[in-house]
Amino acid sequence: MPRMGDIVPYVIAVSDDVIEDLRERLARTRWPDQLPGTTWELGTDRDYLQDLCEHWLTDYDWRRWEAELNRHPQYTTGIDGEQIHFLHVRSPHADALPLIMTHGWPGSIVEFLDVIEPLTDPTAHGGDAADAFHVVCPSIPGFGFSGPTVTPDVTPRRVARMHAELMAQLGYDRYVAQGGDWGAVITAWLGADHADHVAGIHLNMVVAPPTDLDDLTDAERAALERRRRFRAEGTGYQEIQGTKPQSLAYGLTDSPAGLAGWIVEKFREWSDCGGDLTSAIDRDVLLTNLTIYWVTETAGSSARIYHAHRHAPERDQFPARVEVPTGCSIFPGENSQPSRRWAEARYNVTCWSEHTKGGHFAAMEQPAALVDDLRECFRPLR
Repeated sequence: MPRMGDIVPYVIAVSDDVIEDLRERLARTRWPDQLPGTTWELGTDRDYLQDLCEHWLTDYDWRRWEAELNRHPQYTTGIDGEQIHFLHVRSPHADALPLIMTHGWPGSIVEFLDVIEPLTDPTAHGGDAADAFHVVCPSIPGFGFSGPTVTPDVTPRRVARMHAELMAQLGYDRYVAQGGDWGAVITAWLGADHADHVAGIHLNMVVAPPTDLDDLTDAERAALERRRRFRAEGTGYQEIQGTKPQSLAYGLTDSPAGLAGWIVEKFREWSDCGGDLTSAIDRDVLLTNLTIYWVTETAGSSARIYHAHRHAPERDQFPARVEVPTGCSIFPGENSQPSRRWAEARYNVTCWSEHTKGGHFAAMEQPAALVDDLRECFRPLR
């Protein structure tokens, strides 16, 4: 780990031994049975997963994707006892606005590969130089190349403090922030706790509890039903990762097929794919995300953020109110579908967009739409 405050250049260089071990484990996978006539009803479909793991073993080229990731300048630093890995891609336009983008679980910095260049160099991608950003993409502590966490209670609020310190170390006194999933929670805390430096935030997962339950619109009733179904059938992973993440970690760290089975189901369920995951997210991009979890051995530590969040005092779980200007992008495949009035009870909503395509992984599924939203949202704050 770098000394606290030191920023050290970083190049991803996974050893051949680690890649060979991954392939050997994939080849030796012991597959479970599956009830006849079922596919995804009880979890990840075995036929799908076997095909994906065969591709991972025989055709997937990690070195290609390692080189793709290494095209972007990367660094590590130590903050509050933890290592933070991050991409720092400066715009060719000197007056660009600094932007920190934070991923979630089960994602990684891979989520942002298709948006970094349009954001940093808009003139090369059909945009205006006035909309340029300097982009910082950290790996959340405990995720990916930040490595496993080594201190307890790494909550989203604490990560937000680390990210604020990171931006200060980089010399950015005024900046904007964006995120989805845990990145949305971390970004909300950045806006709430660090408003003297954060000019505004943007969320592609909007955490906003329902209000005015006696006067619901049809869309709000549908959102409540969606929320009820998700809580009833889709939150088992939260219960496990929020209570006993260490028990889960053994299987996910020992078996790449087990890791894929745990994560792939979330990508299928949460993306706007109509059941065909590859229609929304490229298979090699998905495997790059999985391989990062595997080679960094962070499946277990990434799950610990659920435990830390669940056991934090209520005042530290989510800000009661975020006053900095807030942009919200609502994608139809996202689990959280609040109405604008629900969102306005928690955020100072200044920009609101509802899309017809896209899901939880907006930067992967609809990168152009997300880039457009970020440009529009932050244009008045420059």
